Amino acid sequence: MLETEITIQQGVLPVPPRERVASLDVDAQNCFTPVCPNELPIPEGTEIVAELNRQALLASVRIGSKDAHPAGAVWEADEQHPPLTPLGEDAGENVDIRWPRHAVPGTKGFELIEGLPRPADYDFFTWKGVEPDMHPYGCCYHDLAERMSTGVIEYLKVRGIETVLVGGLALDYCVKTSALQLARAGFQVVVNRAACRGLAPETVELALQEMADAGIEVVESVEQLQVM
Repeated sequence: MLETEITIQQGVLPVPPRERVASLDVDAQNCFTPVCPNELPIPEGTEIVAELNRQALLASVRIGSKDAHPAGAVWEADEQHPPLTPLGEDAGENVDIRWPRHAVPGTKGFELIEGLPRPADYDFFTWKGVEPDMHPYGCCYHDLAERMSTGVIEYLKVRGIETVLVGGLALDYCVKTSALQLARAGFQVVVNRAACRGLAPETVELALQEMADAGIEVVESVEQLQVM
């Protein structure tokens, strides 16, 4: 697990009864693990499964998301345009930087990590980034401006959910953005470090600070959570 300078709460964090809690698995796909070294492999990415399954036991609903990107998307990196380089305005308003090709439907990278439920076995599931000129990070909106809902927020509100336990890949991008979206929607958000891994120590540290500033709780594992 990556070390940062952010102090993580070491005490017990109370959470509501199970019927008011949801568990969210953000983009826990092979493309973000060493299983697919040519995509976006995150060290120890496959090791989050047991903790995601543990946090789901504290929730009445389990929701999930996947990246679902077409081959040849406008944001794909190549030899002339390496990963993380900015895209020009002509690429559209729903892409920002370049990434290696990843999460193409029908490939090993698109699949959830072994040991997780099938998408059809979740209570709610969403796919994002299907259009070649759209690359969202959070699971709550299809667009970067956050105008086009995926239905995640609405589903949680209809179910009477108050608290969302969040894990997945990567902590410093899609997990962070999803957590911030949920916090802005009025949920208590708890990010479970043991159920996440990040791309780089520097961006993980920045993500943890940004989430803390937004009032998001961060715990080391479900052992810190106590049902009220």
